[in-house]
Parts: sequence; C-alpha cells; structure tokens
Amino acid sequence: MTTIQHAPATPTRCGPTVHRADTAPNRRRGGDIRVLLSPASVGSTAGFMGTLTLEPGEIVTEHWHPYSEEFLYCQEGDVLVTLDGEERRLVAESAVHIPIGVKHRIVNDTATTATFVFLCGPLAPRPELGHVDTELPPGVR
Repeated sequence: MTTIQHAPATPTRCGPTVHRADTAPNRRRGGDIRVLLSPASVGSTAGFMGTLTLEPGEIVTEHWHPYSEEFLYCQEGDVLVTLDGEERRLVAESAVHIPIGVKHRIVNDTATTATFVFLCGPLAPRPELGHVDTELPPGVR
C-alpha cells in the first residue's frame, strides 16, 4: 500500500540555482573539486553534491568519509579508482558507490580530461569531520 504525501501547508522554499563557473575550486586533495549544492550554498540537510575535473596526471588523494557514503559518476574520461586497496577502472558513463569508511583514491592515468559528478550523504555533524585524509596533498612531502 502506498501512502500519499501531501504538500505542506507552508511550501518549502527551494534554494538558488548554482552554476559551476560561479563556484570556487577546492584543490586541497588534488584535481578541481567544486561543491555546488551544500548546506552553505542551498541549505541542504541530507548531503552535498558537486563536480570533479581531473586533468591528465592529476589525482585525488586517498581519504575516507566516517559519516557519508559517496556516489561517483564519471561523465567523461577514464580513471583508475582504488577502493580499500582494490584497483578498478571507472570509464565514461559509469558510476561507483563508495560506502561509509571505504578509503578511496582517484588517478587520471590517461591523456584526456576526466569529469565527474559526486554526491555524499548523510552529512557529518560538522564539515571538518566529513573527510579523513590518509595521504598527503599533492606537492606536500
């Protein structure tokens, strides 16, 4: 049996439309990561969504999420993804689910740019608790 949910008496206000070009890149873990939809940008409460661009030779350093699972969709390109030590290819128009606690790393070991969309949720209690880095950022020794 399906229960029909009716719209609340007071409509929920939708957040703004966010364009990638208007979002600053975060390069701390490597690549060009842009969080588009988040609690800060649109008031989301269940997770956050963004894009990742990896140029040839770029990586996203290994890390894991103690509170969130991640959904990673490769829009174009071909990369090597390592999940808890298991290497696999992620090619254009394919996706991978990264459960809570799984260490992951992404390497663009090809000659073409790779682009992704990602979604992480649920949210950590505070943003600084959302990622645990297990590898130094690019260029840091």
